Amino acid sequence: MTSGGSQRIRPRERDAVIQSLRAGVVPGVGQQHIQVGRANEVTAMIADIDRIADGGSAIRFAIGEYGAGKTFFLNLIRSIAMERKLVTVHADLSPDRRLHATGGQARSLYAELMRNMATRTRPGGGALATVVERFVADALSAAAQRGIAPEVVIRERLASLEEMTGGYDFAQVVATYWQAHDTGNEQLKSDAVRWLRGEFSTRTDARAAVGVRTMIDDASFYDHLKLLARFVRLAGFAGLLVCLDELVNLYKLANTQARNSNYEQILRILNDCLQGNVEGLGFIMGGTPDLLLDTRRGLYSYAALQSRLAENSFAGGDLVDYSGPILRLANLTPEDMLVLLGRLRHVYASGDPGAYLVPDEALEAFMSHCANRVGDAYFRTPRTTIKEFVNLLAVLDQNPETPWEALVDRVQLAEDPDPDLVPVEAPVGGEAPDQPAEPASGQRDDDDLTRLRL
Repeated sequence: MTSGGSQRIRPRERDAVIQSLRAGVVPGVGQQHIQVGRANEVTAMIADIDRIADGGSAIRFAIGEYGAGKTFFLNLIRSIAMERKLVTVHADLSPDRRLHATGGQARSLYAELMRNMATRTRPGGGALATVVERFVADALSAAAQRGIAPEVVIRERLASLEEMTGGYDFAQVVATYWQAHDTGNEQLKSDAVRWLRGEFSTRTDARAAVGVRTMIDDASFYDHLKLLARFVRLAGFAGLLVCLDELVNLYKLANTQARNSNYEQILRILNDCLQGNVEGLGFIMGGTPDLLLDTRRGLYSYAALQSRLAENSFAGGDLVDYSGPILRLANLTPEDMLVLLGRLRHVYASGDPGAYLVPDEALEAFMSHCANRVGDAYFRTPRTTIKEFVNLLAVLDQNPETPWEALVDRVQLAEDPDPDLVPVEAPVGGEAPDQPAEPASGQRDDDDLTRLRL
């Protein structure tokens, strides 16, 4: 089998991948070293990224079973987008971070997205100030070439923002940043960046700090994402990709009105992206089949979303369609898993085939043992399988005298449980939970027993 390539892997990437996988989380860097399968899905997303870079828009819902690699896929797409000069922002939705809210949760999501802003030169996040600096630097260069004052160029370039909702104050804050840059006022620069990050909680504080009467709040969350998409293009980037994971937290909302308000916000975003009403902006959102298909609590419970997200009836069996907003993440095959284990072995050895801890037959023996323990789940939802294989390599690395055959049969593998099979938590902030009708049979509704199945 292939070794995963002969190129040596940098220690930083090697350690990040190994440590993340041992903890059961997705690596922040180095995903390309362990990516297998899903070539068609990646190709479809690359087409979306190119469309965004060309001034268009796109939206995708990455749908896959729990543990099938949705978060890994989203991170991989983010890294590809950054390589193609897009700015990316990403966040996990949570009870305190939503697309629509009245208690600050949408502003909290915006602030988290801004903290996680990344570019090719700043892949770890915190790139907002860098983007603003690049806008200012480009304006200074253009002003020097034209022989005019920099503030004239900056105002000219920001004029296109002022026609958009909230654009005048957004442009004012960017201009304030330039003034602070020109005068060496570091505090004012910091306050301008804080405003752009959505970190002001009152209008009074925002006005005192940067001189504008508004702030980024729950109501203006999406409008400011559209502003940001246009601004990053003015700064010389290709566009903006917004990655949202853990949509299950919308599905979990106990209050029907709150849940539907978030679905309505998704509908607004979906319509804008599909109709071409935004430029240089794309979304990819991660969820599971039940989040999509559940007609009581999922996206399909909102009729307008169900009609727009309905999948192509002609696709099925051997026929696939990767052009719609729903992107089904295909399960890994046993062959994919064999390649993946080989790549994990390669990464653990820092890319040196001479340092492999186990031979090819150990990979096949490990897979056979996993299949006997949990069946097909070992490669369809591979999180636990990967973690145990890396643990095996760690033991062999520290105990080189131990034969691998003695360890494979000791692997204690169980099917990865779904953490969302839990009751909905009591509502927070006085929200009233759903009040479903009593089942005609007099028995408890199955949904009341499992509540969630993602």
